[in-house]
Amino acid sequence: MNFPLWLNLTLNGLVLGTLYFLTAAGLSLIFGLMHVLNLAHAALFTWGAYAALWTYGATGNFLWALLAGFGAGLFLGLLLEILFIRPTYGKGIVQILLTLGLYMVLVEILKMIWGPSLLGFPVPDFARGTVDLMGLPFARYRIFLLILGGALFLLIYLLLTRTRFGMTVRAGVENPEMVQALGADIRIMFSATFALGAALAAFGGAAAGPFFRVVWPEMGLNMQLAAFIVVVIGGMGSFTGSAVGALVVGLSQAYMGYFFPDWALMANVGLMALVLLWRPQGLFAPGR
Repeated sequence: MNFPLWLNLTLNGLVLGTLYFLTAAGLSLIFGLMHVLNLAHAALFTWGAYAALWTYGATGNFLWALLAGFGAGLFLGLLLEILFIRPTYGKGIVQILLTLGLYMVLVEILKMIWGPSLLGFPVPDFARGTVDLMGLPFARYRIFLLILGGALFLLIYLLLTRTRFGMTVRAGVENPEMVQALGADIRIMFSATFALGAALAAFGGAAAGPFFRVVWPEMGLNMQLAAFIVVVIGGMGSFTGSAVGALVVGLSQAYMGYFFPDWALMANVGLMALVLLWRPQGLFAPGR
């Protein structure tokens, strides 16, 4: 058994899982509470990457770049929910077509501003280079992503489980009618949840920029496909399920991508199908 190779593959899988989690967590919350299948999520991921790239180029500070990505997603999410999503609640087909159209519009705006070509996104100075793991190199930025993903999971978990807003959102995922009957303003809660989900996606895009080393207008599409698989596996509306599902999908892709590259995507789709057959509601209950 080649232990260093397995260790490297496992760490790479965890890094991929971290990126998938950042994209899928918001998608899961939005669908779990609002029953909105947001096909514009991929564009929000990409907007976060471009906002981070522009900010990093202007300031040279990667922390500000990450915050800019999060802020761009927060602003866009709030704007889209108020102007476009809110009038379509309860209209599933309309929402799907609308969010698909919003994805196209947001991507075209990116092309108008920055062009359709690939743009390089340099790795921040503090995370450049590699470390030696039993004779195999492992990028420092990937270690940073693991720490960042763990810290963000803890922050959002505390927000959802230790604050009034989080408890209201979790209750709303399980029984929105009861929450509204108890006096909660469901419109404000929907807007805040949609904005938070969009901000998480954009933050994921900001963090993914140096990982891919480039950004391009359609970069969010593959991430969104993986995010949908993660959400189905983890359970719609489950934040913890998104984290577990993302790690499972990330590890599966890392292992299959190395040993059986032609079967990597099919393996994740097959895994999703098995979970649906075994537990149609996903691994975790909504709101958990």
